[in-house]
Amino acid sequence: MQGILYDARRIKAYESLHKLGRYAGQEKEWMEGLWAELLAQPELYMEMVYYLENHALQDRFKFRGYSLTDLYVWQMDRYNLARDSGKNTAECNKEALVLRAFYTMADFMRSPEEYARRLGESPGMDRG
Repeated sequence: MQGILYDARRIKAYESLHKLGRYAGQEKEWMEGLWAELLAQPELYMEMVYYLENHALQDRFKFRGYSLTDLYVWQMDRYNLARDSGKNTAECNKEALVLRAFYTMADFMRSPEEYARRLGESPGMDRG
């Protein structure tokens, strides 16, 4: 069969991402959206592959000075504020926060001005 490329690494990444998404409680449609975003942004895709293989953020890629770790912490702050806990508890789904950090980075890259504003806003009254 001429003209067909089979990339087992990409299939493995896709399957691993969906497995992580199921574990994190994400809907299949949401995960498909994230996968499409990853394919559209090769730097973000490589960061996800690293995460899936090492269960750690590599943080090589930065956009406007923000890394995935920055967005992960931002997601955690928003989670803590929504639950008015002030800290992340055992109930905090950290895998879902990581996945949201990737999605947020893709959104940030698409709408940089909006996200720069949102990321710069103080998330709570306890910040000075």
